[in-house]
Amino acid sequence: MAEKFYAGKKYSKAQILFEELYPLLKNDPRFEDLFYKYANCAFFLRDFMNAENLFKGYLDAFPKSPRAAEADFMRALCFYKQSPKVELDQTNTQKTIGYMQAFINTYPESSKVQEAKDMIDQCFEKLEQKEFKSAELYYNVGSFRAAAITFTNLLNHYPESKRADEYKLMVIKSYYQYALMSIETKLQERYGQVVSEYYDFVDRFPESKHLKEAEKYFNLTQNNLKALQNEQTVKKD
Repeated sequence: MAEKFYAGKKYSKAQILFEELYPLLKNDPRFEDLFYKYANCAFFLRDFMNAENLFKGYLDAFPKSPRAAEADFMRALCFYKQSPKVELDQTNTQKTIGYMQAFINTYPESSKVQEAKDMIDQCFEKLEQKEFKSAELYYNVGSFRAAAITFTNLLNHYPESKRADEYKLMVIKSYYQYALMSIETKLQERYGQVVSEYYDFVDRFPESKHLKEAEKYFNLTQNNLKALQNEQTVKKD
């Protein structure tokens, strides 16, 4: 009956019977197949936490099984299915990356490798988006130094991102706003940081669509530096 329910995709009913049979068939040749289907039932019922534990148990019990690669992939997939919205804790997203990469390394010839790579890419995009939102929040609430540092870290973590030039522009804007809020004795140093970030922007992204905006902040900074120098000259006189 358990097999009949499973074949008919009545996973809830199959799971109940597999659970009852589990301790009774441990020394039976059919136990491996039962164990695998029991884990699949949890997965198909979207009980991903339990499914992950069952696939892990299956792999521990039958490491040389012909189904080992599939079970390894399914275990990683359980973490992917538990990956939450961008705003929430991304522990399961990070675990997905780790377990999917381990799967690729262990089974490089598997037909699931490309699917695993695609999920890794999606997870990195989610982590990038979460980090961007944190940096953006710092900027929006006026914590410009923290924003500049967070956008810099974001760029360092994802240097090949299609939004890399945007992140660098935000570093320039953040340091510019930070300089505007500074006391006079810190102005030259902090405007200097803007200039330095601008030159780095031009060097790294000479074809960027954000180049004109970056140049705008560079020109504003140069004007402010000139005004500061003139003011200091007047004071000396």
